[in-house]
Amino acid sequence: MGKEFIHLSHISKSFDNDLILDDLDLVIKENEFMTLLGPSGCGKTTTLRILGGFETPDKGQVFFDGTDITMLPPNERKLNTVFQKYALFTHMTIAENIAFGLKISKKSKAYIDDKIKYALKLVNLDGFENRTVDSLSGGQQQRIAIARAIVNEPKLLLLDEPLGALDLKLRQDMQYELIRLKEELGITFVYVTHDQEEALTMSDKIVVMNQGYIQQIGSPEDIYNEPINAFVADFIGESNIIDGIMIKDELVEILGVKIPCVDTGFHLNQPVDVVIRPEDVELVDPSAGFMEGDVVSIIFKGVHYEIEVHANGYDWLVHTTKMFPVGTHVGIHVIPFNIQIMNKPESNDEKAVEINE
Repeated sequence: MGKEFIHLSHISKSFDNDLILDDLDLVIKENEFMTLLGPSGCGKTTTLRILGGFETPDKGQVFFDGTDITMLPPNERKLNTVFQKYALFTHMTIAENIAFGLKISKKSKAYIDDKIKYALKLVNLDGFENRTVDSLSGGQQQRIAIARAIVNEPKLLLLDEPLGALDLKLRQDMQYELIRLKEELGITFVYVTHDQEEALTMSDKIVVMNQGYIQQIGSPEDIYNEPINAFVADFIGESNIIDGIMIKDELVEILGVKIPCVDTGFHLNQPVDVVIRPEDVELVDPSAGFMEGDVVSIIFKGVHYEIEVHANGYDWLVHTTKMFPVGTHVGIHVIPFNIQIMNKPESNDEKAVEINE
């Protein structure tokens, strides 16, 4: 990945005495697709707005390619923003919408016409110049909003949940479109979402946030396979998060059973959180598992079955392509490599999200 491009240095921000960001420090590399991921209220949109110049931090600085732009207004920053609400002008044609920023910059008509054609081709909407906004579908309107954002050749594109209003199939199609655009344009993308699948699909790097703090930064693979705490494990995909005791290196006790793992470096008999992904749980013959249990529910999900197994007082979540009827007595087996050991949370923002039923 490229050189350091953006640096949000020790950013803090409050609204009405409510601390939204607390000493956030984040570096974004050139040509990187970085996603800010977290639940509502975690601070991700505030981070994006500070980067875009729509909010000013209470403390800290924003550096853009080595230059301090903390107090620079949005229109003077070499970036553009795409919002969930497309903010297209309904009284203008598609061409006029795309050309809006170029006309403000007093570009020539020939230059503007070339740029409109180029932008429409990039978003696969050739020939839409004279269409009206109202004649377009939601997905087409979002593509026009993106075309308008990229036509000014920004060095940085900020995207604030831009696919949130689209249906599932269209959202998935647009994810691949954005990946393609990023590769073709060679510009830096910063993307805000609460959708874990979007983040895992599109990103070079994911920043997981909660309660104003960065929980973990890493590649999609690292974030999913090596979550740093219970919040990340629970928020990124589904997990079995079980209280455990690290007996010694490579041996952990969960639910009264000692099982091998690959983790080292913990204290003897240290309380830990044990994370096991549902797809890593194997249902085997009762005699072949490290504990036994009974299937209490099964749901067909299309590509797999989602099964709940009650074993040793815990309801295990299991994803498998094999069907096990309710009432089946099974063994539970997990290979050591797929058992993730984590330190217990030190603060509320590191805890798994609790759902009140």
